[in-house]
Amino acid sequence: MSDLDLLTQSLARNVKRWRTERGFTLEALAARAGVSRGMLIQIEQARTNPSIGTVVKIGDALGVSVTTLLDYEQGPKVRIVPAEQAVRLWHTDAGSYNRLLAGTEAPGPLEMWDWRLMPGDRSPSDPHPAGTVELVHVTAGELTLTVDGVEHRVPTGASASFEADTPHTYANEGDMPMEMVMAVSVPPVR
Repeated sequence: MSDLDLLTQSLARNVKRWRTERGFTLEALAARAGVSRGMLIQIEQARTNPSIGTVVKIGDALGVSVTTLLDYEQGPKVRIVPAEQAVRLWHTDAGSYNRLLAGTEAPGPLEMWDWRLMPGDRSPSDPHPAGTVELVHVTAGELTLTVDGVEHRVPTGASASFEADTPHTYANEGDMPMEMVMAVSVPPVR
């Protein structure tokens, strides 16, 4: 079985599991996530490979991390994620990417990401649920972070935190690759 097949089946099983655990109908989850009921049915039947944006919306609506939705085994209390198993979820032809390094439920989803943005690249993000906080630490280059229309420069070695329940964009307006580590904390679904 390919890695893609494994992820598709894991996503199907985990979306259905968390939807059932939360007591959501397909219609209720579709409305909360802003995706169609038909898309959810295809995902739960492992008949489609949705975009990362769709997976993020479903995770946010369920109050679980992307890692939890893609996890194909419930492991011990300590979970080591080998470098080669970090999941690359977004990339550009120029060489920009992000990788989900690790995640857990604590008490809501908590994720750690590794990002690289090549010069001129940007990655916009829709607002996350109220109470979501993001932390970034730039390890190379300079991040141009736009939160709710306001630009902030975050140079090498600097960190930033912000409430991510508003539109935000990560951009590299410099002439060298920008690298950062990011943590995202989403509050639990009530």
